[in-house]
Amino acid sequence: MSNVPVDLFFAKTHEWVLVEENVATIGISDHAQSELGDITFVELPEDDTEINAGDEAANIESVKAASPVFSPVGGVIIEVNPDLEDTPENINHDPYDSGWIFKVEMSDKSDLDNLMSAEEYEEFIAEA
Repeated sequence: MSNVPVDLFFAKTHEWVLVEENVATIGISDHAQSELGDITFVELPEDDTEINAGDEAANIESVKAASPVFSPVGGVIIEVNPDLEDTPENINHDPYDSGWIFKVEMSDKSDLDNLMSAEEYEEFIAEA
C-alpha cells in the first residue's frame, strides 16, 4: 500500500495539497514518484505567477519519463522549493516533506472541493 498521509487532499493527476490557512503546499504523491522512477530534474514555476486550478505549474523529469505537475488550486505562486534544483531526488525520498514543489496563496478555497481525501485517493490508485 502506498504512503498516503490522511491530512492531505489529492488530485486525480496525483498531486497532493497541504492547506495551512490560505496557503496550499503542493507536491506529487508517493504513488506518482514511484511510478516515475528516479527523478533527475524538476522545472519549477516562477514566484508571483498567477495560476488557475488545473494549470500546468511544473515539470518533473525522471529516468522513465517527463511529467507535468498541475496546480490543484488557483491563486498566486508564493514560493518554490529551491532545494529541488540541486536535489530533485528529494521527491523520491520524501515526497510529502522535503519533496514539496511549490506553494500557492489560494484565491478560492472551494477549489479544494474538487480534490479527494486520502481515503478516496487510496481507492482511486487501487482501482487504477
